[in-house]
Amino acid sequence: MRLDSLAFRLIATSAAWLAVVLPIAGYIIFTLYSEDVQASFDQRLEKLVNSIAVDALLSGGSEPVAPLNRYEPLFEETQSGWYWQIKPLDDPSALQLVSASLATASLPSPFENKIGPDRLGQRWMNTKGPVGEPIRVIEIVDTKGHQDNAPRYAVSVAGPITWLETRNRNFRNRLSIALALTGLGLVAATLFQVRFGLLPLQRIEHGLAAIRSGDATRLEGRLPIEIEPLQSELNALIQSNQDIVDRARTQVGNLAHALKTPLAVITNEAREDKGPLGEKVAEQAGLMRDQINLYLERARMVARVDVIGRATDVRPAIEPIVRALERINRDRDIKIAFECPPGAKFQGEKQDLEEMAGNLLDNACKWAAANVRLRIAVESGTEPRLNRRLVMMVADDGPGIPAVERAKLGKRGLRLDETKPGSGLGLSIVTDLAQLYRGQLQLGESDLGGLEARLELPAAS
Repeated sequence: MRLDSLAFRLIATSAAWLAVVLPIAGYIIFTLYSEDVQASFDQRLEKLVNSIAVDALLSGGSEPVAPLNRYEPLFEETQSGWYWQIKPLDDPSALQLVSASLATASLPSPFENKIGPDRLGQRWMNTKGPVGEPIRVIEIVDTKGHQDNAPRYAVSVAGPITWLETRNRNFRNRLSIALALTGLGLVAATLFQVRFGLLPLQRIEHGLAAIRSGDATRLEGRLPIEIEPLQSELNALIQSNQDIVDRARTQVGNLAHALKTPLAVITNEAREDKGPLGEKVAEQAGLMRDQINLYLERARMVARVDVIGRATDVRPAIEPIVRALERINRDRDIKIAFECPPGAKFQGEKQDLEEMAGNLLDNACKWAAANVRLRIAVESGTEPRLNRRLVMMVADDGPGIPAVERAKLGKRGLRLDETKPGSGLGLSIVTDLAQLYRGQLQLGESDLGGLEARLELPAAS
């Protein structure tokens, strides 16, 4: 997946959003859970201290009694972290009652540590237990039977803070795993959603590739309502391009007919005048005719090149030319070796391909001693579907041309050897057509001993 693709941008922004939101959500959930666990723990301590105070201070007699252990079995287990204590505040010599879990130790008193009561008269303190473990202590101060001016007693209950920490830690681990799995699931769902949502764009891409290769003339198929206007506009653009080309061809044809007749009349009249004026007029009229034919042909070539979606199968277009040239040069026993990969296509008009191939092969046959080779190849660029090149290499075993002379070839009407038939326009036409198709013609030495022409043109998908 490319970093500048729409899919990557959508998935990356979604993943970044989840990376921010999920930790915040996890922190909020964990905070709320911790507060609930703390409140539940405190309620448990509050219930225990009130129950122990009732059993110890509201029983008969003048002294507190040890409460029956009906509330927490861990009060009977030594150093379990769960403790209770009933401590006299006004008479240090009075008996202090403790749970079996405290053994010979005692709990620090919040009252003695100057901690004030809450609205319910309870005092809270986090401290260390008998063996240094963190504990939370709740304490209430009361008298025997709630009598005024009676000796006061501090009833304390302590529970292990590790109980809280263990539950918070376990919940945090489970929550982290759940949120991580949720994040991965959401990223996977986003990936599927993006891929599924962008499928219509892939259909447009394939449709445009079919138009470029000549397999279709317009975008077909039903698309989502959001991109239907894009389909309509692209089809309208293609049709507009075709209409412009058709009008250009019509105008070129009309111009040709409109100019050729007056020029023919001028030429005929000038030829009847045997004087210098007639000769000059006829000469200039001939030049005008040649220029008109040249630029009208170029206009027709440009019109053909600019049409979207024209593609030509290479082998069916060139094979008849090869056979025809072999028959024409039968008396010289010229053999043409033709190599072409299956499925090779030219991104352009069949007529232009035939003209370029025909000129190159005809030129090679004129100069060859016995052998001409035509090799077709399809090369890929940095983006294979968009930059594919059709390479046509025509080589002969003739005398070849020096490098200095090769630079002159391709100029309109230039012929290096007047003994060979021709007008000198073949390579010029090939060069002009190649440039119109954003291609190029290069001349070099052939491994057969003669000249090799390398023609690069756009290839259709």
